[in-house]
Amino acid sequence: MSESKIGTSRREFLKSTSRIAVASALASAAAPRVHAAEDNTLQVALIGCGGRGTGAAADALSVKQGPVKLVAMADIFEDRLSGSFKNLNDRFAAQVDVPEDRKFVGFDAYKKAMDCLKPGDIAIFASPLTFRWVHFARAVEKGLHVFMEKPLTADGPTSRRLIKLAEQADAKNLKAGVGLMSRHSRALQQLHDRIQDGEIGDIVTMRAYRMTGPIGSAFSTKWPGQPSELLWQLRRFHSFIWASGGCFNDFYIHVVDHCCWMKNAWPVKAQALGGRHYRNDPAGNLCVDQNFDSYSVEYTFADGTKLILDGRCVSGCANFYSSYAHGTKGSAVVSKAGDCGAPSSTYKGQSPEKASLIWESEVPADQRNPYQNEWNDLVDAIRNDKPFNEVKRGVEASLVSSLGRKAAHTGQEITFDEMLNSEDEYAPGADKFTMDSPAPVRADADGKYPIPMPGIVTKTEY
Repeated sequence: MSESKIGTSRREFLKSTSRIAVASALASAAAPRVHAAEDNTLQVALIGCGGRGTGAAADALSVKQGPVKLVAMADIFEDRLSGSFKNLNDRFAAQVDVPEDRKFVGFDAYKKAMDCLKPGDIAIFASPLTFRWVHFARAVEKGLHVFMEKPLTADGPTSRRLIKLAEQADAKNLKAGVGLMSRHSRALQQLHDRIQDGEIGDIVTMRAYRMTGPIGSAFSTKWPGQPSELLWQLRRFHSFIWASGGCFNDFYIHVVDHCCWMKNAWPVKAQALGGRHYRNDPAGNLCVDQNFDSYSVEYTFADGTKLILDGRCVSGCANFYSSYAHGTKGSAVVSKAGDCGAPSSTYKGQSPEKASLIWESEVPADQRNPYQNEWNDLVDAIRNDKPFNEVKRGVEASLVSSLGRKAAHTGQEITFDEMLNSEDEYAPGADKFTMDSPAPVRADADGKYPIPMPGIVTKTEY
């Protein structure tokens, strides 16, 4: 995609996407509605059968706005597909109709699973992010609504590609949900409204923390030789920037996203630091992944406002997992605990003390699960033909995450423009991967992978 088409500045980018949104709304009004099967059942295909994909499918099958049925599943790994199927079939037997001939394994399995759907059905994308644009392109071509897990991208080229595909989805009146569930937390929605109404004044600083012990597959020891290096990296996708954006994008994106939402803006630049402290597993084996153990990022918005993000994956340290907004008239606890933990609250001063409490969120019991809310909202939009396309916003949140990660990994100040317009693509040709393809990064003779070296490697991340 040429720079003339995507714009070369953040301001131009935001203006451009605003114009696209208006044009898309007009196009959607004129486009024919895309319905599910005639019996009003929304059929679902699950592509990426790990824990998050299985959870997303369970949320889809729990929607109460008309019948929903799982009819196809796809994954690169047969054992993950089998485990996911058993989990879902045990819980939702009446809604799971996935015989052996609709279970697909391999890099082309996504095509076969989507081929089982009719236009207007739903495809769930929960594989590592490197395949997000590949799968979305197929869904747009086939006229399918989608739900895609965060993060969406780790680099500039795939971000631009997804934005273009989002425009095409709008032109076809397709709905697209993104797994940034904080936006569907009723407590955070209430807080957002109060902040926009001026309850704490103008935001001047925000703080976000996800400082916990190691989780997921963020830390990996040497490749054992089996399965292939590509398949092993995909098994341990949190360890590799090309597959996940590393622990930064996958773990920190929620607090970054909901803080920017409270500000109603994306930062224009970031400077950061981080380090690798303990590079052995509990058994003493050397960890060879590409992650830092800790990160600290200062994001700057166009008006000078700051967002400070601290992330850490180290055992034995105090855990901090929450977010805050500070304004000219008061402050707010955005997420009390976790990615979007209620209650949200506002205060007269800068300290969240009970004596200065202004307001605390209250949410009906049936709306307290943001994971379920996002699916209820998506299906409502599909069944009632409401505008619903979260992809551009999901790309922006992913870009901001990548912006902070790259600033830490290079030791340089990086702008939103530079991240968006970068030509560095971490997994080129992902749409052509096979079981025999080489991995995008290869271990050296000692089994080590290229790692970030701030101040030494400054143009790229490794």
